[in-house]
Amino acid sequence: FAAYKQFCDDTTVDKKRAIAEAEEKIEVLKADIESHAAHAERLTKEIAEHDADIATWKGDSTAATNIRAIDKANYDALHKDYSESVDALQRAIAVLKKQAHDRPQASFAQVSALKSLSLIPAEAKKTLDLFLAQESQQPEGLEVSAPEASGYEFQSHGVIEMLEKLHDKFLDERTALEKEEMN
Repeated sequence: FAAYKQFCDDTTVDKKRAIAEAEEKIEVLKADIESHAAHAERLTKEIAEHDADIATWKGDSTAATNIRAIDKANYDALHKDYSESVDALQRAIAVLKKQAHDRPQASFAQVSALKSLSLIPAEAKKTLDLFLAQESQQPEGLEVSAPEASGYEFQSHGVIEMLEKLHDKFLDERTALEKEEMN
């Protein structure tokens, strides 16, 4: 019986020590759980803040993308307008420069052009030929003719200059617009 009692006493001491160690471990683990729970709660709040920041940034990004799309459409339309205006001005200047000369008196050039029209009757063409033949006769002797005056003197140099200045202005504005778009 003494051996059994010794065994029970030894086992009781071992079990009490194990229980005490386990209770200490339980207390440490409870403290760790509380610490980790507080840490998890803090991290959950931070995650919620970051999620809110991300949502705000995504909204800002979407808004910026939409604004950029609108700005790009405005740029494209304005660039097209400038390009069309520059092209039209180049053509207008070319046409006016082609016309930049004085025109002689009609000298019945328009009348002689009528002879080539198919709708003019043959008798009318013969009459026109006779009329033009009389006009082309040279003066004889003392007959002197006055120098032929221009029927129209070109007076649109100012218009050409204005169009060229407008052309240069549009080119400069289009170039500035392109530089702004690149930035």
